[in-house]
Parts: sequence; C-alpha cells; structure tokens
Amino acid sequence: MPHPLDSFFAPESIALIGASRDQEKIPGRLLSMLRKNDYSGKLYPINPNYGDIDGLKCYRSIADVAQPIDLAVVIIPARAVLGALEQCAAAGVRNAVIISSGFAEEGGDSAAMQDAIVTLAKRTGMRISGPNAEGFYSQVQRVAATFSPTVDVKPDAPNLVATKRRIGIVAQSGGIGFAIYHRAKALGVALSYVVSAGNESDLGAGEFLDYMVQDASTDVILLFIEGIRDVDKFLAAAKRAAEMRKPVIVTKVGRSGAGERAAASHTASMAGWSAAYDAVFAKYGFIVSNDLDEAVTIAAVLTTNPLPKGDRVAVLTVSGGAGIWGADAVSMQGLKVPELSSSIQGEIKKLLPSYGAAGNPIDVTAQGVHSGGLQRSIDLLDVSDEVDAILVVLSLSSDIRMPFKEAELKPVLSAQNKPVVFYSYTLPSHFARSELAKSGAVVLSGLTHAGVAMRQAVDYAKFKLAPPADVAALPPRDLARFLTSPVLSEFDSKSLLRAAGIALADEVLVTERSGLDAAIARAGLPLVMKIQSPDIPHKSEVGGVRVNITTKGETFTAYGALLDSAQRHRPNAAIQGVLVGPMAKKGVEIIVGTLLDATFGPMIMVGLGGITTELFRDVIYRPAPVSTAGASAMLDALKAAPLLHGFRGAPKADVAALAQLISQISLLAAQHAGEISEIEINPALVHPEGQGVTIVDALVVGRK
Repeated sequence: MPHPLDSFFAPESIALIGASRDQEKIPGRLLSMLRKNDYSGKLYPINPNYGDIDGLKCYRSIADVAQPIDLAVVIIPARAVLGALEQCAAAGVRNAVIISSGFAEEGGDSAAMQDAIVTLAKRTGMRISGPNAEGFYSQVQRVAATFSPTVDVKPDAPNLVATKRRIGIVAQSGGIGFAIYHRAKALGVALSYVVSAGNESDLGAGEFLDYMVQDASTDVILLFIEGIRDVDKFLAAAKRAAEMRKPVIVTKVGRSGAGERAAASHTASMAGWSAAYDAVFAKYGFIVSNDLDEAVTIAAVLTTNPLPKGDRVAVLTVSGGAGIWGADAVSMQGLKVPELSSSIQGEIKKLLPSYGAAGNPIDVTAQGVHSGGLQRSIDLLDVSDEVDAILVVLSLSSDIRMPFKEAELKPVLSAQNKPVVFYSYTLPSHFARSELAKSGAVVLSGLTHAGVAMRQAVDYAKFKLAPPADVAALPPRDLARFLTSPVLSEFDSKSLLRAAGIALADEVLVTERSGLDAAIARAGLPLVMKIQSPDIPHKSEVGGVRVNITTKGETFTAYGALLDSAQRHRPNAAIQGVLVGPMAKKGVEIIVGTLLDATFGPMIMVGLGGITTELFRDVIYRPAPVSTAGASAMLDALKAAPLLHGFRGAPKADVAALAQLISQISLLAAQHAGEISEIEINPALVHPEGQGVTIVDALVVGRK
C-alpha cells in the first residue's frame, strides 16, 4: 500500500533551492552528493546567479521549472526560506527539506519564522522536514539528499555488505543519525534510510518511524531521540512495529540533570522525566541502548541472525582464555552457558586435539582451526537442541588467512537455525570482514556489546504486546464532588476510590471523641488509627499513625495522642479527624501510583511499597491504562517479584487480585486525566493467594 511519504523518500524529481557551484560549501555539496550517488531522477538547481551548474540548467526560481517536482531541498538564508516555500507550494511541490538553520533553535523572531512554516504546511498540505535538518539518504533508491560526508562515494573505497536485511535510522540529530549509519556501514550492515528530523516543524520522528515500520526494505529500526513532538503518530507507529515484530532500537538522550519532581506523592517524586519514555519503550518492546556502538552491535546481530528460541549459549573459541572471557560476557548478561551432554562432547572431541576442551566453553585450539574442527563444531552446535545461540570467539587479524571456507560456513548461516555471533579479540582485518561478509557474517570487536546484543535478542524474542485494558472493568463515574482540594486526605481519597468502583475496607472518620465507641463497634478490634488532613499527605512523618490497637482504652489514648502530635508537627494543618479501621492482615507491601507526564499523559507505576519505597526505588512504569495481563508483566519485571511468588517458603501472594487493582487504578487515571493529577496507594498489602489485597493508605491529587 502506498505511503504518503513515498514521494519524499523516493522522489522522481528534486529542486535544489540555493544550489551552488562551490562544492566546498553545503549548497554545492548537496548537488554533488546526489550526482555521486547516481540519483536517477530529474534535478533542477535553483539560483538566479547561475545559468548552469555542473552541466545542468540552473533556474531563477521554482516557478520557472514548469515541471512536476516531488522534493525541494532548501539551503538559503533563514529569512528567505518562507518566501521560497510559498513559491514551492504555488508550484505544486509535494515535499521539502529545509537544511537552513536559524529558526526555533535561536528563539525570538527566529522561532516566529518557524511558526510561519508550520502554518504554511498545514495550509498547503506540503510536507516539510526541518528546518535545521541534515536531510536524508535513501540507499535503496540512491537518493542522497544530504551534505553529510558519510554518503560520499569514493570509487576506490571497498564496499562491505554482510547483511541482506537492512536498518532504517531516524534521528533528531543529523550528525548522530549519519554517525550511526557510518559505523553500521563499517561493519557491513546494509541501510534502507537514514533521516535527520531537524526542528520538526511539520514532519516529526513519529511519522518517519511510521514510514520505516511499514517499509518492506527496512528490517530493523534505530531511533535517536531527544523528545517526541508528534506523540499520537509515534505511539501508533510503535504499536504497529510491535504487532509486526519489527525490532526498534532506541537511544533516548537528555536523561541527566532533570532532577526530581516536586510533588505530593512518592510516585511523582521518583519519576524523573525520562521515566515515561522508558515506560513507552517497554510497552512496545523497544530495545533501549544508551551507547552508539552497542546500538549498532545490536542491529548487526538482529540483521544477520534469527531470534533465539531460548537463553542457552555455546561459546566456541580457539583460545582457552578468550573462551572463558566470552562465557563471562554472556553470563553477566544473565544468559546460560550450559555444560554440554556427554554425547555431544564426544562428537566434538573427535574434532579436537587431545588438549582441547569440549564442555562449554569449547576450545578447539589453533590446531582445531586448521583441521576443520572449528567449522564442524559450528555445524554440530547449529543443529543441537542443547543450545539456542553460538558465540564464536577468535582472532581475525590476518590479511591472508581465514579460519572458514565460504562454501562451508554460508549454508549454516543461511539456514538461520539459531544466532551465530562472531567476536574477534584482535582487531579484525578488512580481509577477514570481507571474507566473512560473503557468508553473511558481521565481525564484532566489542565483547561486552556482543553479550548485550545477545541478551537483547533473547528478551525481544520473548516480548509480547500486552492486550489492551478492558475499559468496561471500571465504568467512568462523576467524581467531581470528591475533588474539593488540590490534595485530598486519605479519607477523601478513599471515598473517591470507593465511588469509582475500587474495593476498600470499611473505615470510619471520627471527628469527636464521642464517636469512638461506634467506630470500635463497627470496625472491631484490633484497630488502626490515622490522623486525617489534606495538609499531611505522609502521616508517618508526623507520628500520625497508630497500629494494632487491641483495647478500648488504647483507642481513646491513641485518639488524643494523634491529635496532639499533628498539632505539634503541623500547627497550621486543617485536621478533619481520625480515621478508624480494622487492622489489616499481613501481606507483601506494594505501591501502586499514577502521574501525568507532560508528553505521554497518564502513567501507572507499581513497585515495592511501604516506607522503603524511595530507598530501594524498585518501580516499573507503563502508560495508562494497562490490562491485567500488562499489570502482571509489570509485577514480573520488579526485582522484588520473588516476594510475590513464595520467597523462601512464604505463601504465594494473590497476584491476580493485585493485577486487577493495578489495572483498575490505571483505568481510573486514564478516564479522569483532566481532573486527577496523581493517585498513590502505599502500601497495598497483598495477602496469600485467594485472599485479595487491602489498600492501607491512599492519596489523590487533583489537577491544579
């Protein structure tokens, strides 16, 4: 099916507005790059100062061309750009890339010029990339609409291509986007597209991602982002990538220095502004990498190998020490290096000298290479059901000798039975890279990155897109009457939750000492008593909680003590009274919370709860709402997950009831995002299987 950006990435005609004869300058390099890369469409240089450029007729304006134009590349002073775009729109130009800088990145009047470009794009329907962009490169269609030297064609330079599958790159920094391509190219990873989004006046990262997802020539996508502007398009593309099982590797920058939010709840104060991005990435199975070489290594592994069926790795080497190192590298990523069965060890030993090792790591020794033991060991392991992937650790520094024959290695790699990853502990020679590329293998030179890539491949293979939340599970209700102050007390928060359909224990707000007898009769002993005030969200900090009260006398004493403590610590707080309720049974303490992210909206958080929540920060975020299945996956991702599954003989917790509660709270946050800023339940006590969950404390914060 045609995509609206087909004419952008595969234009049949290009106009270069501001073209130049001087190839030392960007306008001149743009034309040069297009021609060097054998662009087959029509080129129209636009510059009133020239009659021709490099044998091409040069036009005074876009209107003088009088031919259909799919793409205009604009590289003129910023203050002339808007006028040129108006001329392009009048001439029917379908797309434009603005290379020119000096817009929103400078602020002031320059930002206003970019706003005018946004208005023009909406009014005319012309699609615009940039300004302040580095253009794009379409390798399949041979369109080098960029001045980046990484796409320069040097006739004598070797062309290394090891992969049939291709990567597509979307970057909000042109320099980094083309740097990713440059490094991938050095490994022999084929490219479909690399695009620099620039200031995203019209076309943004989300729309470019959407194009890569639907593009049949793109098999793996790499993103380099600072922030997402076209959020709805980005999320739709991310969901489609997950449904199509097309891997997306993302590097999100701008994580440092954000600090903690000043907010009323633990949930928000721990968020950090990049937490929402990580939550979205996790929801859609994105592979997060914060290192350029690591990201490229992951892409190389994914474009040359099938996804593994499990996490068992065979480490095959020609050096004992290197084999141990390789085993450590994958083990440190949580992968298994199992000892092989006696039967397969026996088969491998037939291929090795007596001083080789067949257990795993498998050391075929240098002698084993010459005798063919290395290749035949790969053959055996590739069809064995004892391992799911193979890491080959060897030296590939020679300029004349190869440890493999293409006729033997290529059929194994082409079969795509399981991943076979090659790491050279010496710097690999171009000869070795080129020879192995003929068999479809990429040579990696970073062992830690290789281990990470194999781990990420295992995780991606296991990823499943969670089903959508069942919105009927919590029908929306009118909750406006409960939002009487910006921050609600526990009593008011729980009243709101009950009205929304959340199950809570029966409790009584006592406003006079005379009401204690009735509260005791209703709740029964033992009791818990808590001071109530919208000005005291964290009651334990002011001595505002008394637990396990077992007698009537203790109840009356605790009532006075709670009021006195609140007065002493918060003399100006508006006290509603004391909340009296039954003492909850023991259970695993979990925190469940929501917050509103400025970019992605409502988020749900779950983690290890209680007073240690901020100490351990064992929390997981996802965009709200989540289904019960999605909530269960969040719980499994916690470091504290074993506490819910019968840790050290303890009974298994009621995870099903907890997952239902998390889903309900996430639905509540999504349905009332216009009224509610934060919800926090801390702790929720998760009782043994079949006994449910008790919400001990709750806090709701309205939209300011």
